[in-house]
Amino acid sequence: MGQKSKTARPCAVLRRFNTSKYFGTDGFRGEAGVTITAEHAFKCGRVLGWYFGPNMGKKCRAVIGKDTRLSSYMLEYALAAGITSSGGDACILHVTTTPSVSYITRCDGFDCGVMISASHNGYRDNGIKLFNAQGEKLSGGVITLMEKYLDGDLQPFGGDIPLASGKSVGRTVDYVSGRNRYIGHLISLPTCSYKGYKIGLDAANGSAFGIARSVFDALGAKTYIIGGDPNGTNINGGVGSTHIEALQKLVLDNSLDVGFAFDGDADRCIAVNSRGEVLTGDEILYICALFLKSRGELINDKTVCTVMSNGGLIKSLKAHGITAEVCGVGDGNVCNAMRQSGAVLGGERSGHVVFSKYETTGDGLLTAIMLMEAIIAQNGNLYALLKGYSPLAQINCNVPCTDKVAAMLGVAELARSLEKTHGVRIVVRPSGTERVIRLMAEGENTEECALALKALNQKIISNCSGF
Repeated sequence: MGQKSKTARPCAVLRRFNTSKYFGTDGFRGEAGVTITAEHAFKCGRVLGWYFGPNMGKKCRAVIGKDTRLSSYMLEYALAAGITSSGGDACILHVTTTPSVSYITRCDGFDCGVMISASHNGYRDNGIKLFNAQGEKLSGGVITLMEKYLDGDLQPFGGDIPLASGKSVGRTVDYVSGRNRYIGHLISLPTCSYKGYKIGLDAANGSAFGIARSVFDALGAKTYIIGGDPNGTNINGGVGSTHIEALQKLVLDNSLDVGFAFDGDADRCIAVNSRGEVLTGDEILYICALFLKSRGELINDKTVCTVMSNGGLIKSLKAHGITAEVCGVGDGNVCNAMRQSGAVLGGERSGHVVFSKYETTGDGLLTAIMLMEAIIAQNGNLYALLKGYSPLAQINCNVPCTDKVAAMLGVAELARSLEKTHGVRIVVRPSGTERVIRLMAEGENTEECALALKALNQKIISNCSGF
């Protein structure tokens, strides 16, 4: 074995299995028409319409957005039917981004918001993301009630949720004006024009396909777009933040200043500089933390990152007098940690970045705007803004599996042993949105990281083959 190396936060981190049957780390997600159906969506709508309506002695007002998946229309109409059948009004944003639903829910006084999307997953999957009146991810009692209702447990409701009739039946209302207001919100944020900048946009054939170009064209940039021709089945197909090579090619082929790639619902952003080099959420967080600090806007010089963030990010921020609190994976966890610590900036390596001054959830388009603000304010470019950032070696991989419980047998013990043997930090976590086990190894030696991941990979595959 190679020489042991010291690494930040040496601890094998294994996420506990989600005990909810339907709702995971980012809503209710599964294969559309199989594990998440129109009936599921209808029942979710029934609960929302009742909980925020008759249960509180009023009429529920809910807003719904969707991405470009073929199945999003099916789930949208089923959700609206559920809400209106319980006496609530459902306002439809049509194809829009997840952060726009959060923003409109909060700013337009809705009781709750719903986004239909499976984020970075392929088109066969879909999901339901829920927001409270503050535009934050919905959790706690409402989700528990919804889980029970989906399983046919009517006891918490004193019998089935009553169906509205007569004048108490809710309405479905076109609310495209809300999406336009969100676009106006984004355009209002920059402090100067982007004229003279050539910017690449990868909309992942998803929610951002119309919004992204509208925003950056209005700000004066010359835009080049890929992933802007959705057909219902090509969302995230070889484009977007999880297929960054497409944007790298666009940037290099057209000598662009910068490129931004979003995922299917545009709550993530991964950037590419003019050299074709990729900036993950870690690099973006570093640049934005220093930028906000330079403007006196990084309150208490605090940020939030997750266990998947590179240890080098924490060390590099510390060198600038900035502390980084570490939390669990998921932008919901990031937002909670930000509220508790008073931080105004937080994010994930995957590209979810939260700027609490402007919004209450991750927003890929807002992240791109903030990066442009940093570039213009310092008259530089993205690779120059990374001066002082020194990441540790980090390798990530996903191991497919059908039974996550079986796959994880003995893995925790092996991970702890490998950390000591190879001098690396290991994170092992069953995905909350896909049938994979996510692995990460980090240290000062790439070879040691690779060897540790190889052993874990083999263990998981062996576990799966035995069942």
